[in-house]
Amino acid sequence: MAAFDAGTNVPREHFDFEYRPASEQSFENALAKARAGERLTVEDAIELLTTGSDRGGIDRERKEAVLEAADRRRAAVVGEEVTVVANLNNNVTTACDTGCLFCNFKDSAEQFRADRPDDHPGFTKTPAESREIVADAVERGIYEVTSVSGLHPALALDDEHREILEAVGPEDRGALNYRSPEAYTTDPGTYAEQIEAMSVDGVHVHSMTPEEAAHARRGTDWDYREVYRRLADAGLDSVPGTAAEILVEEVRDVICPAKIDTDGWLEAMEAAADVGLDVTSTIMYGHVENEAHRARHLKRVRDLQDRTGAITEFVPLSFVHPNTPLAENGMVESGPSQSEDELMIAVSRLFLDNVEHIQSSWVKYGDEFGLKLLSCGADDFMGTILSEEITARAGGEFGQYRSFADYDELVRSIGRIPVERSTDYRQREPIRGDPPGPRLGPQADGTPLIE
Repeated sequence: MAAFDAGTNVPREHFDFEYRPASEQSFENALAKARAGERLTVEDAIELLTTGSDRGGIDRERKEAVLEAADRRRAAVVGEEVTVVANLNNNVTTACDTGCLFCNFKDSAEQFRADRPDDHPGFTKTPAESREIVADAVERGIYEVTSVSGLHPALALDDEHREILEAVGPEDRGALNYRSPEAYTTDPGTYAEQIEAMSVDGVHVHSMTPEEAAHARRGTDWDYREVYRRLADAGLDSVPGTAAEILVEEVRDVICPAKIDTDGWLEAMEAAADVGLDVTSTIMYGHVENEAHRARHLKRVRDLQDRTGAITEFVPLSFVHPNTPLAENGMVESGPSQSEDELMIAVSRLFLDNVEHIQSSWVKYGDEFGLKLLSCGADDFMGTILSEEITARAGGEFGQYRSFADYDELVRSIGRIPVERSTDYRQREPIRGDPPGPRLGPQADGTPLIE
């Protein structure tokens, strides 16, 4: 019979992990510390995430106590505002051979070669195409473009990096995951060219995850500071803290063994902060990991924020499983339960005492449950997005865009105050108008993004 960790609906008998959801702490003590606003330990977090590691399953009454503590903390820290942003997703390419088992966004880079039939579902955009897409969205009122892409073998950081990679012998290019642009149907240009192309009329460019930054320094002796310094010069404004998944190596060895490791992710994030870039942070949970891994992940994010102060928000990402290799290979049967989602949001709020904003993702959770999570510790409800592809390709069912009128109605329905924000949260504007529209963008005049 399948073994189940406390509070989960995913069988994990396949995995003999060192870290297990057990602690010497008691749930009652952990909850008392959370209510008092004391800094929590990893053992405290395990107790709160499991509602008691000494018993099986999630205890409903204990869970509600954790959620109430988190909601009180949210109200004390950020008040009753629920923030949203007018943004666009513009992912450059799905070409990627990293082989992460949780991902269905990727398409094998081999399919994109010029000598292969063009019959795959993937895409690669040129810098000119990216600029056209972003320029159109800026005219409609967006002021942030988020870009997270596959690791296309032809992508280089800039022209100097291209020269270095081109000088590598053919026998060594495979180890560097590099192939000349001429080998592909579409030339993606360089990372710098893509960033420059998306920097339209003052729009905020939020791009270049640690994984992409690692791809952008392959074959060189450049450190991450050099990479992010060059990208900032090209127009990069902030860095998404995705590619984190679970920052514990025994989990990464299962779900993404070819991806950047925990130390590399942290090194890249610190480097981005060192050159003056804001960063976000994430966790992607509800697959093969357990609550002990989640707690350790939170500790690493909190420690990073203690060192840098650069994290603007924390984004729990609920694993969407249907079309992923983890599900297709029988390694998982589902994503997390709703109780796990509630506790992940709540414990993130209680544990991350140095990160002001916690996001509830309507793309991951849907409207009704996403609103519920705004009463479990979250205070941000994502953005307009206009084109969401990653979750949709994994089997997400909750849509790819959102209007400000929708936000206004949804947030007010739970008695909270809808507020438009800038990417870095430093600018805020109450959502108003009939119909309401974005106002903080370089060309925004209140016109709604979506009629």
